[in-house]
Amino acid sequence: MTQLVPLTSAEIARLAEALDQAVAEGATPGGVIALGTLGGPPRFLNAGRIADELDDTAPGPDTVYDIASLTKVVATWPLACQAFDAGVLSRTAAVRDFLPAIDGPAPSGEATIEQLLTHTAGLKASTRLDHYRGTETPLHELLCREALEDEPGVHRYINRGYILLGLALAHANGRPLDELGRSLWDELGMSSTTYGPVARGPQVAPTERRIPGAPRIWGTAHDDNAALLGGVAGHAGVFSTPRDLARYAEYLTDPASPLHGWLRASTLPIAPIETGLDRGLSWISAPGGVAYHHGFTGTSLYLNPSAGRYLAILTNAVYHGEARKKIAHLRALALKTITAT
Repeated sequence: MTQLVPLTSAEIARLAEALDQAVAEGATPGGVIALGTLGGPPRFLNAGRIADELDDTAPGPDTVYDIASLTKVVATWPLACQAFDAGVLSRTAAVRDFLPAIDGPAPSGEATIEQLLTHTAGLKASTRLDHYRGTETPLHELLCREALEDEPGVHRYINRGYILLGLALAHANGRPLDELGRSLWDELGMSSTTYGPVARGPQVAPTERRIPGAPRIWGTAHDDNAALLGGVAGHAGVFSTPRDLARYAEYLTDPASPLHGWLRASTLPIAPIETGLDRGLSWISAPGGVAYHHGFTGTSLYLNPSAGRYLAILTNAVYHGEARKKIAHLRALALKTITAT
């Protein structure tokens, strides 16, 4: 049951201050927070500028960000839920059942769809698709034939499971993953959400410069493995805007939405991560029925379906290097805020 708890002016002011502080401390060139309560218009807080290359151009609701691992919950998770409803995928079946046939042993291919969604399949943790360059064997077969690294059932955050999920969704539906995503986002009115690459321009936030003097990554996937897959993968590669993520969050928190029930189910704890946090289906489950997820580039999405609250952080904090520690305070405040009732 949803009992709306609107965000207060004091909570919004603290978030704005934290975003300003992150920019002032050099954690990110700038960023946008999209926040709101079910049934009301979203609010957008912004600070700083998109990038040095764009002078003083400020980010806003329509600035396009590489959302990195938010791809898992903005593309792969909703597409998997739709596939469950349609009978295209089964939570308890092995992923190899939804991929082109593989002869012989395929230990990683025996992982169930649910194990992949919950990061409990025991797959190899390090994902280096560049090691497979030059082979003619299909990627799904290479991944499925790998030996397990852990016992299934233990939580370990792994990208390769979502790469397999993306391949399975495409094969089972008979359509490329980016087309499946486009159909979903068009249906939800998320016209600026897409798999990359996207055209480099003043509305697109660049990410990292990996080599001094070389061009920045701008409009192509920051994640190396997603880039090797042409920018289309189950674990990363999607670009979106604060406005679109607000629309998506509103949709998920709406009890009338077909995906609302799946969001509620996905907050049920399946595997412990640390004290007070568990992994549900894709999402991290926090007390109070809160679901959230982060993206490596400096993005986050928080949902509290019981209170009708949502909050999205979009930054390009990898502009200055690794983002996780630099915006930790902002993310912690966002979680505290979304949980408050």
